[in-house]
Amino acid sequence: MNAIRPRLAALPTPAFRIRDERVRDVAAREALLDAAFGPTRFAKTCERLREDRRPAEGLALVAEDRAGRLIGTVRLWHVEAGAAGASLMLGPIAVDAAARSLGLGAALMRAAIGRAKRFGHRSIVLVGDAPYYVRFGFSPALTLGLDLPGPVDRDRFLALELQDGALAEARGPVVATGALTAAARVA
Repeated sequence: MNAIRPRLAALPTPAFRIRDERVRDVAAREALLDAAFGPTRFAKTCERLREDRRPAEGLALVAEDRAGRLIGTVRLWHVEAGAAGASLMLGPIAVDAAARSLGLGAALMRAAIGRAKRFGHRSIVLVGDAPYYVRFGFSPALTLGLDLPGPVDRDRFLALELQDGALAEARGPVVATGALTAAARVA
């Protein structure tokens, strides 16, 4: 007896894929960040926590389109969140202007948050557009006792607890703790 098998509809090919950042991605990533934030991106307060540091292991992600072109990036960095201790700082996140209608920014956020949680990290802090990041669970209330090494709009200084109560003791300065780059170690 021949069984009639239903014909499976072809699944659409995703417009992008998210993967770990590689050394060969550096030039494309930097060009994307320059296009997204301009030359003043290095003057931002959060840059003080990133400069001369390496991103957290396994938490530097990129998105590429079907042709293999880099169209998105997000990185997380080791920091101490005052008395609360170890945390991560997210940023920068950027999406190529031509790819902004694909839901790529949200996909990068979900991937970064999911990985950070799986890796056992306790919290994430960032400076960014509150209406965008609130949908991922970030809140300015969690950073009220924290200070950054430079000026910041307090409404844009947000945090997310990956473990309940992780930021209960969050008072004091946010300080960079990640591994130094090779160039910083030589200098």
